[in-house]
Amino acid sequence: QVQLVESGGGLVQAGDSLRLSCAASGRTLTYYTMAWFRQAPGKEREFVTAISWSGTTVSADSVKGRFTISRDNAKNLAYLQMNSLKPEDTAVYYCATGTSFTRETRGYDYWGQGTQVTVSS
Repeated sequence: QVQLVESGGGLVQAGDSLRLSCAASGRTLTYYTMAWFRQAPGKEREFVTAISWSGTTVSADSVKGRFTISRDNAKNLAYLQMNSLKPEDTAVYYCATGTSFTRETRGYDYWGQGTQVTVSS
């Protein structure tokens, strides 16, 4: 059974940085896409960024230049480095894995439970 566990969320001020981690078990991540999505209260889950098995990345316009996704296949970990955080980045952040390299939630078959990120102004 594949399990993804996010960590690293918290309460920060605008302009601060956070690094989220996603630890996987039950699947070797090497040949799978890893992605981060987020969901703010009252809103739909939205794509943040993804990294393919080969290292190609794609990000939402709202986070380009501020957020960076990376992966450590040897440790079965994925990361989301978030810099210059804004109040509108406040959301529950989810990591996901799948065989597709896509912005669509349906492209991912395993999800973590989420970690809360709150950015105060």
